[in-house]
Amino acid sequence: MSKLTISLSPHVHGGDSIEKNMYGVLIALVPAFICSVVFFGWGAITVTAVSVAACLIFEYLIQKYLLRQKPTIWDGSAMITGVLLAFNLPVSIPLWIVVIGALVAIGVAKMSFGGLGNNIFNPALVGRVFLLISFPVQMTTWPTPQGFATTDAVTGATPLAILKAAMAESEADAASSATAMAEQAPRTMSEILSSQGISMSDMIYGNIGGSLGEVAAIALLLGFAYMLIRRIITWHIPVAIFATVIVFSGILNLADPEQFAGPLFHLFSGGLMLGAIFMATDYVTSPMSHKGMWIYGVGIGLLTVIIRVFGAYPEGMSFAILIMNGFTPLINRYCKPKRF
Repeated sequence: MSKLTISLSPHVHGGDSIEKNMYGVLIALVPAFICSVVFFGWGAITVTAVSVAACLIFEYLIQKYLLRQKPTIWDGSAMITGVLLAFNLPVSIPLWIVVIGALVAIGVAKMSFGGLGNNIFNPALVGRVFLLISFPVQMTTWPTPQGFATTDAVTGATPLAILKAAMAESEADAASSATAMAEQAPRTMSEILSSQGISMSDMIYGNIGGSLGEVAAIALLLGFAYMLIRRIITWHIPVAIFATVIVFSGILNLADPEQFAGPLFHLFSGGLMLGAIFMATDYVTSPMSHKGMWIYGVGIGLLTVIIRVFGAYPEGMSFAILIMNGFTPLINRYCKPKRF
């Protein structure tokens, strides 16, 4: 006699699965990966391959021999962690540091909490921040794009690093005497950035120094459009981040254009696009309700601009997302959906 088992509602399957969504995100990351290979050559392939392989191996070993679970490395989550970790690294970074980052991302940030669905913080960002604090020199050495050229890599500053240096110089000029100020007419931050060879088109198309996956904004936006069309993510978190960064940085720029860069610079520079589209939208570490997503996104946008402008680090996206990851349980508790 067969038993009729009735589970909790809903009883209609939507066709979604972990594997389907995870591999959809990987497809959305393909344009950014192609751009990284075009601009940084074989190094981009090597760093990404080592990162993904290390994440898969560490997750398999931890699940099989420590947690005594059936390995689930082919659900796509470990691959995404590996790709996103690689996208947050410079192409010149030693591969053994990549392996350490993968161990921290998978072993500490993900599996120590119980695996997929239980982690509080985004694993790739935990790995990235750990490496930034532990190996600051290697993590802030940025080769300029040279494609598949075999010559020695030429390092240069990222747009955000140039911005931070220009802000420090502007503050020093402001503290100088009135006579010295009169000798040189004040310039806006946009003019200073232009004089350093930083153009908006370079940031949009990726012809700048930086991490592998953050240099080409247009490629990341293509991935964003793909995920929206496939309904892998919703638009609420990225749009909330973009709008907050535009408004907050725009207010600062209007108040003092000689000290603060404009909103388009903040929008297309650094890891803002990568973080807002692919890491802030992580299912596990982001709020569930649309209201909560707005609060979460606004918080990330505000913290990013505050850290970039007033903090010691040129980039603030990783720290902002991790801080708001910590607030996600509280946001979910406050923004509960109506019960039927």
